Amino acid sequence: MSEVVLELVDVTKSYGGLRPLRIAELTVTAGEQVAIVGIDQPVAEVLVNLMTAASVPDTGTVQVFGRPTTAISDGDDWLNLLDRFGIMADRAVLLDALSVIQNLSMPLSLAIEPPADAIRARATSVAREVELDPVHDEGAVGGLDGTARARVRLGRALALEPSILLLEHPTATVARPDVKEFGRLVRRVAEQRGVAAVTLTADRTFAEAAASRVLSLEAGTGRLTSRRRGWFAR
Repeated sequence: MSEVVLELVDVTKSYGGLRPLRIAELTVTAGEQVAIVGIDQPVAEVLVNLMTAASVPDTGTVQVFGRPTTAISDGDDWLNLLDRFGIMADRAVLLDALSVIQNLSMPLSLAIEPPADAIRARATSVAREVELDPVHDEGAVGGLDGTARARVRLGRALALEPSILLLEHPTATVARPDVKEFGRLVRRVAEQRGVAAVTLTADRTFAEAAASRVLSLEAGTGRLTSRRRGWFAR
């Protein structure tokens, strides 16, 4: 039986919306790709904060790697946990004046002007993994189109070899014709690395391409219901 790496049970969290966030039950196992659709940006941010122990639920329990987030004892303990997550979100700032390789080096070292050879090699490997064109390696990120910028954000999230990848509205900048292939890329990378991936999105096309299990959130009850592949409109 696969290890459970993330579990939420009877969770509620007030955040200023019309109703609190509710999650009745969510279990994610090691290496599983899960997408939750029907989640807007504010709710996605609240849920990411709960999953990464940046905040704790008002009621219910959040367990990460078998441990309740309420049991985190201090800042060092929390940072050690956070290192096991890779987060792809627009909230993670890209430095537009710096190159692709420099941006991908940032999680690995603060010395990026220029990166050391070993850091550059790791950043370049990640760039190829997320299928960034080598022609862009030394170009400024500010000159990239939205789809390429999303690939840089994905690479940044993967750079520290996380156990869980969290994707918060990952297609916000992706051109519509590229959404399905970007979803397939996310799934390929997660499967090849053997990492769990949780996508929070309103984009059903991406969800079906990126995840092996697609769930729909009923906001009033917090129930997560499964949908068979192929039900979503392309």
